[in-house]
Amino acid sequence: MNIVVCLKQVPGTTQVKIDPQTNTLVRQGVESILNPFDAYALEEGVRLKERFGGKVTVVSMGPPQADAMLREAISVGADQAVLLSDREFAGSDTLATSYTLSMAVKKIREFDLVICGRQTLDGDTGQVGPELAEMLRLPFIAYVSKVVDATNSALRVLRMVDEGHEEIETVLPAVITVTKEINVPRLPSLRGLMKSKSAQVPVWTAGDIGADEQSVGRNGSATVVVKTFNPERVRTGQVLKGTVEEQVESLVIKLREGKVI
Repeated sequence: MNIVVCLKQVPGTTQVKIDPQTNTLVRQGVESILNPFDAYALEEGVRLKERFGGKVTVVSMGPPQADAMLREAISVGADQAVLLSDREFAGSDTLATSYTLSMAVKKIREFDLVICGRQTLDGDTGQVGPELAEMLRLPFIAYVSKVVDATNSALRVLRMVDEGHEEIETVLPAVITVTKEINVPRLPSLRGLMKSKSAQVPVWTAGDIGADEQSVGRNGSATVVVKTFNPERVRTGQVLKGTVEEQVESLVIKLREGKVI
């Protein structure tokens, strides 16, 4: 089973800053880490390779420093990695990101399954997985908590729902997003660390994947961040005096007048 796992590098802190001019994250001086939800996707890809054979290819769209994250993925069992890095990709929303990833997956060609984390720590939208499946015209299953079985042509999984779990079978190739309940990510082995240091991580640009320049980056984004700001919080307090009955009557009057928020 040949598996593609999509990864993203995210800020390793909640104290992020936004560039007021571009309305994008300021990454300089901020530690970047593998998106925690993607770690479960990577681990499941490696486990499926160990169960059914094949290989795991990890793909990420990001700046050149994302190379370190991809090597980390190789150290825990991925066979090869590809970095999508180009100034044309800057400012991508989830739609443009999904398009870029889909073009990379098409270039890889030989795959049976694409795995994504449920969502990213920074954007928190959970949109890339389903959008990627739509652009690849493949079946999609979200919130997968267990892969029950797989054959050359089908995959059977459990997915989390409000009432518990559903067991679903789909044809392959397909796209799935996984939850943190699916596994416990492993630590890198010494052999894996040695392999990651010598691994070749090719960098693909928009031209390399045959992407339409109007479909990537800001040009291909359906949403635009117009302004970012911290909400202003105004707190006021009032002390009601008198007997309990008088206080209740006064509170009711203020509620009716809309003077209590």
